Amino acid sequence: MSDAVLYEVSDSVATLTLNRPERMNAWNADLDRGMSTALAAARDDDAVRAIVVTGAGRAFCAGADLGGGGDTFAGREEPSAGEREGLAPRMKDPDTGDSVQQLLPYQVSKPVIAAINGPAVGIGMTYPMLCDVRIAADTAKLGFVFTRRGMMPELAAHTIVQRVAGFSNAAHLLMSGRIFTGVEAAELGIVTKAVPKDELLQTARAMAAEYLLAAPVSVAITKRLLWEGMHTGIADMMRREDEVFPWVGNQADAREGILSFLEKRDPEWQLSAARDLPEWFA
Repeated sequence: MSDAVLYEVSDSVATLTLNRPERMNAWNADLDRGMSTALAAARDDDAVRAIVVTGAGRAFCAGADLGGGGDTFAGREEPSAGEREGLAPRMKDPDTGDSVQQLLPYQVSKPVIAAINGPAVGIGMTYPMLCDVRIAADTAKLGFVFTRRGMMPELAAHTIVQRVAGFSNAAHLLMSGRIFTGVEAAELGIVTKAVPKDELLQTARAMAAEYLLAAPVSVAITKRLLWEGMHTGIADMMRREDEVFPWVGNQADAREGILSFLEKRDPEWQLSAARDLPEWFA
């Protein structure tokens, strides 16, 4: 695990903390690599049922580390034909230059909540948009500031932001690069809610605890279908649901869910989100 990301598990919730507070958690290769490693650890640990991502110090993430000056973004090579088709990993090891498999929050089979505790701009906003749920400190300053740095948004922001905030709001936020508060983000649907900063982690962990009552594999399947729904029509999604529903209904957890409800007791789930998803679905 990288020192750039702190990893803690408590009450079945993994908290991943961006840990470069002296740089306002500005994104660099260590954070990129550390988050992939931490997400993989949480994904593969059956003791972890939900994940919270937050930042150390006063910021969530101040965007890309601009230590390279005007050439900060010039070092990234243009993608090959394979990369344009999504066949190659995006991340490279900064020491060896070798390709490294990057893992992003939407790809993890467990709920991921972003707790945006302070300033979040650039990748500090596009990265949490890849989480399933976002909450923010009410006074946090947020922004998709790419165009104000002569760049463009990435990490599928052009799709996700308009899905959650509507096309007109997304167009204004992404093209202008303007700064907005956590309160406004909640009004726009960018985050689920805005709360006082000193209540943020408590709120995030309380939300995460709600997932502990649900069957892990059922949650994993629902998450996958929600993200597929970003680009799937109603008829196609119904066909996809019809493919998966019979498999779920024939699993031990479906029986346990019904029996525990009828017997008025807590369920004892048996299936693992890390190991028991069918190969044809995963």
